Amino acid sequence: QVQLVESGGGLVQPGGSLRLSCAASNSAFSVSTMGWYRQAPGKQRELVATNTNSGRTNYADSVKGRFTISRDNVKDTVSLQMNSLKPEDTAVYYCNAHYLFPKPVDYWGQGTLVTVYS
Repeated sequence: QVQLVESGGGLVQPGGSLRLSCAASNSAFSVSTMGWYRQAPGKQRELVATNTNSGRTNYADSVKGRFTISRDNVKDTVSLQMNSLKPEDTAVYYCNAHYLFPKPVDYWGQGTLVTVYS
């Protein structure tokens, strides 16, 4: 069973920065896409950023220019550098690993809370 372990959430003031990290373990196959999603109180989970194993990235419009996703394909890790944080970035952030083999499946981390307070 693939496990995703996240770290790096916390409290920060507006304009501050945080870095989230996630590592996938117990995987017999290469991860296709790794990414980050978030869920704010009372809202649905939404995509923040993804990174394919070929290096193609995708960002939500709300974080473009402020967040950067990076990935190590050898170690199966993904990180999210978050700069210029805003109160509306407050949410639980979830790491996601999407596999294509042996069959399409998604794995999720336990979530890490990011709180941007003024």
